[in-house]
Amino acid sequence: MPRHLLTGEELSRDDLYGLLDRALELKAAPRSSDALRDSVVALVFEKPSTRTRLSFEAGVVELGGHPMILRSGEMQLSRGESVKDTARILSRHVQAVGVRTGPDAVLEELAAEGTIPVFNMLTAGHHPCQALADLLTLRETFGRLEGLKLAYVGDGNNVARSLAILGATAGVEVAVAAPAGYQLEPVAGAVLTGDPAEAVAGAHAVYADVWVSMGDEETAGERRAALGPYRIDDALLDRAAPDAIALHCLPAHPGEEITAEVLYGERQRIWDQAENRRHAQKALLEWLVADRQNGY
Repeated sequence: MPRHLLTGEELSRDDLYGLLDRALELKAAPRSSDALRDSVVALVFEKPSTRTRLSFEAGVVELGGHPMILRSGEMQLSRGESVKDTARILSRHVQAVGVRTGPDAVLEELAAEGTIPVFNMLTAGHHPCQALADLLTLRETFGRLEGLKLAYVGDGNNVARSLAILGATAGVEVAVAAPAGYQLEPVAGAVLTGDPAEAVAGAHAVYADVWVSMGDEETAGERRAALGPYRIDDALLDRAAPDAIALHCLPAHPGEEITAEVLYGERQRIWDQAENRRHAQKALLEWLVADRQNGY
């Protein structure tokens, strides 16, 4: 049976720490692995992308593989072909498929009907590849994960959910501060609050995401009004641990969810975080596709 990464819950603690160890090795020597030599990895984009496309496409090439970019309008899925049939066709031509889409059910059906690894490049419910890069950034910054605290401030969305799931696996306390109507549903191990100051107290990292995500444009004004008190600025960072860093999955809107002073200042690791998408995902691709010669 192929391995999949749909939500992050597929990873055990040992799996997760193994992936992060391998990501650090690959970051130190980006061209050291040809694990995807003679492999084709399909990357299906039904939603716009900058960091996800850049990091996956470059990462597949660095591992010796060929990234096949597929956009929704170029596939028969857009004309009514079933996910089931698409899964069967993909399985005959490529060694793995990543999908950036809306419904989680699309990935679940691809995984159930195909015979190749399926990985989540973003859905409405989850963004596990982003969380892998975030944990890698914390590991680089603090030298550990166990016992750290991460405070997510803003809309309790797919990014917050993935941080809560994988943070619990890693031993990171995750606190999510969001207003009523925007809070994450209970996730084991996560602390939920409506108070940003309470969430960031003692936190090693304070995390923001956009207030208006793809698909939320019709309620943009309402969302900005509700989320206004959840902006990351220097005053909020001052309530965290003395060495706290700011994180953001990008794209950012300076003056909304984060101030320009924090986004471009010395108290953040946001640009390292963006680069770490590639390294963490390369380790993931090895885990999903390659021979298990490294003991995964």
